[in-house]
Amino acid sequence: MDTQVCIELPQYECYKKVHAAKITVIEEGVMVFGDIGGSICIGEDWIERFKPEVGGYYVVYKDGYTSFSPAKAFEEGYKKL
Repeated sequence: MDTQVCIELPQYECYKKVHAAKITVIEEGVMVFGDIGGSICIGEDWIERFKPEVGGYYVVYKDGYTSFSPAKAFEEGYKKL
C-alpha cells in the first residue's frame, strides 16, 4: 500500500550515536560481519520483523534496541567515529 503525502512535512536530521556493522552473510540464524570479523546469532522473529539483507547494517541503539538499516539509508545518515 502506497501512502500519498498531500502536505509538506518538516525535515529532521539524525544526531544519534549507534553501534553498527555491515552484514556480509546471513545463514541459518547467524549474521556475519566480515569487515569486523564477528558474527551474532539472531532469532527467526527478528529476521521476519526486519527482513535484513546482505550489504545492509545491523544497528544497536543506546537503549539496546536492535534493527536493520539498508546500506544506502545508513551510509547517508551516519559516519564512522
